[in-house]
Amino acid sequence: MDAALLSVLIFFGVLVALLLWGVVTYNKLIRMRNRADALWAAIDVQLKRRHDLIPNLVHAVEGYATHERGTLDEVTDARTQAMQAKSVADQAKAENLLTGALSRLLANVEQYPQLKAEGDFQRLEQQLADLERVIAMSRDAYNLTVQAYNNNVMTIPTKVVAWFMSFEKLEYLVAADAERIVPEVDVELPAVPSSPLAG
Repeated sequence: MDAALLSVLIFFGVLVALLLWGVVTYNKLIRMRNRADALWAAIDVQLKRRHDLIPNLVHAVEGYATHERGTLDEVTDARTQAMQAKSVADQAKAENLLTGALSRLLANVEQYPQLKAEGDFQRLEQQLADLERVIAMSRDAYNLTVQAYNNNVMTIPTKVVAWFMSFEKLEYLVAADAERIVPEVDVELPAVPSSPLAG
């Protein structure tokens, strides 16, 4: 076999290997993006369930906590925004606002022991708490999938295929600001008398 034929065979062998690698990499990126989409769809189902619970929760609170009109309106408005959001980023932002409004409502409900003792309210509150746990776990799974996908989209050599096939980074779902704020505790301690030995 002469050198020219060997060079042509090596060239085509490398070309075929690169094409096969490109196809395998493309398929891997598609599977990861589809997994992220499926996880988002599962989160969306849970969010819709939460949206369905909120009117019942607001109605239950209205009967007892007439002074909470502003908070109830805030929850209702946040729910409307969350239901109208189109993109994942807009949905995440709207859901964070809704989570904050719900947190404020449930904190205010603590002032109404009759409402807290009401069976329907307890059932709604438990359903909401269960949904929040499921949403949090689903959000974690989604973010891990997004991280793996983004790592592949942003690192060489898969970045070449991602760029050539127009794969974009995906956005993470972040916790609401209300979940991240650490409450400030102001404890006033009595002054410690100075010791006669100090000095």
